[in-house]
Amino acid sequence: MEVKVLSDIEIAQQSNMKPIAEIAKEWDILEDELELYGKYKAKINLSIFDRLKNKPDGKLILVTAINPTSAGEGKSTTAVGLGQALNKIGKRAVIALREPSLGPVFGIKGGAAGGGYAQVVPMEDINLHFTGDMHAITTANNLLSAAIDNHIHQGNTLRIDARQIVWKRVLDMNDRALRNVVVGLGGKPNGFVREDGFMITVASEVMAVLCLAEDLMDLKERFGRMIVAYNLDGEPVTAKDLGVHGAMALLFKDAIKPNIVQTLENTPALIHGGPFANIAHGCNSILATKLGLKIGEYLITEAGFGADLGAEKFLNIKCRYGGLTPSAVVIVATIRALKMHGGVKKTELGKENLQALEKGFANLNKQVENIRKFGLPVMVAVNKFTNDTDAEIELLIKKCEEISVEVALNEVWEKGGEGGIDMAQRIVNMIENEKPNFNYIYEVDESIKNKVNKIVTEIYGGKGVVFTNKALKQIKKLEEMGLDKLPICMAKTQYSLSDDKNLLGAPKDFEITVKEVKVSAGAGFIVCLTGDIMTMPGLPKVPSANKMDIDENGQIVGLF
Repeated sequence: MEVKVLSDIEIAQQSNMKPIAEIAKEWDILEDELELYGKYKAKINLSIFDRLKNKPDGKLILVTAINPTSAGEGKSTTAVGLGQALNKIGKRAVIALREPSLGPVFGIKGGAAGGGYAQVVPMEDINLHFTGDMHAITTANNLLSAAIDNHIHQGNTLRIDARQIVWKRVLDMNDRALRNVVVGLGGKPNGFVREDGFMITVASEVMAVLCLAEDLMDLKERFGRMIVAYNLDGEPVTAKDLGVHGAMALLFKDAIKPNIVQTLENTPALIHGGPFANIAHGCNSILATKLGLKIGEYLITEAGFGADLGAEKFLNIKCRYGGLTPSAVVIVATIRALKMHGGVKKTELGKENLQALEKGFANLNKQVENIRKFGLPVMVAVNKFTNDTDAEIELLIKKCEEISVEVALNEVWEKGGEGGIDMAQRIVNMIENEKPNFNYIYEVDESIKNKVNKIVTEIYGGKGVVFTNKALKQIKKLEEMGLDKLPICMAKTQYSLSDDKNLLGAPKDFEITVKEVKVSAGAGFIVCLTGDIMTMPGLPKVPSANKMDIDENGQIVGLF
């Protein structure tokens, strides 16, 4: 008799959630520090930091991955499962994740709440409107857009050059028709006609600022520094110049507070912020991470895409601004994905292929090497699938042993925390026996070219960088403006260590071409664009939205 495999939402709907106030109490969060959004989700007031300021921080564990493939790796699922497993072995562990964006939820990628028996719940709420943070980001971004066009319409005392407006509107939905638009049509009452465009909300600098801000006043200050355009003399115009940074900040009086929910096994999960890992730094908020370190012995968090993007930015940008030092890093890999890196087509992944696995291991090997360059202890978590053969598992473990990296089989998708006990015990032993010797790949006071070159050669394994003439002019401009001494945020494909998504495995002797260099002055990093990075995705031929529905009782179906 065939056993029915439950969907993620079916598993979530059968879970036994505790009232979030009960979980908060178990984790020493006071009633006055909790702001309820219904029975199962809440925000935590930032006053908790004053109360806990003298409490020692817990241990920070970063979960990252190999370069992602369409076969799937399960990074969020592993992070959730590891948190559950640590609590099962008697450790007090908290999870901190990014918030899902509605665009991918209704598009193709899905949510960001884990999967199987390693999920955060209530998953319907988390994947849909949650507590309104995305609305605050969208509204603040578009308030600034409206202020720009209104300022020009009302006389333009700042002498904004309409040809050099760099700020775009946003929407939390995949809508390719809005990538390039013309605004101001319809005559004089509607302003001046100009080209504009939309990005998805999570690509907004407002999101990046939220995730790097220390408190509400720091958030406001960062909003004020954001460059929205250049004037007729080529000088930057900021949100502060337009006088709206205070209004933008007040939209965040609640959104700046971390959200608390729970896993299927009642482990607390802080879900707050979620910038694109291509165009921004791809990590949840510093505030949520620091809060988790105060209330737990261990804080497990993750960073977007593979270690070459998410982990590199987590370590060089987020840790730098947050004063954070990870105790260990977990790299998630699947045998299926490694076989794809070894040249196997997705349709052939069900067949044993030791040769392809060995070839694809080069990608995992490079990512392990990358984390070691930061001076951090590292463990490989193999997300096990039912069609992985004993010979393939044995080979992968042997390959990990050859490079002296700790490896654990990870079955949290199928078994929840129970499936991650070995992984949890190994990571605890590693943290107790190996001390991090954390260092950055570059120093911020180096030149932009040097910083980019170090990322490309040290982390990607390339031989160098080619800067286009446009990029070189933009670098010169940033140097003249005194904005070149900031961390670098590389915008490149997640699928390859190179800027060519088709170069899988661990390619050699490639060059990265930097086409454009921009500054996110509020967030505090320099964005270097390579390849074609999509900041407003489109829907696929059959969007996930087509499979979703709700019945007369409010029961949701088809949400993963």
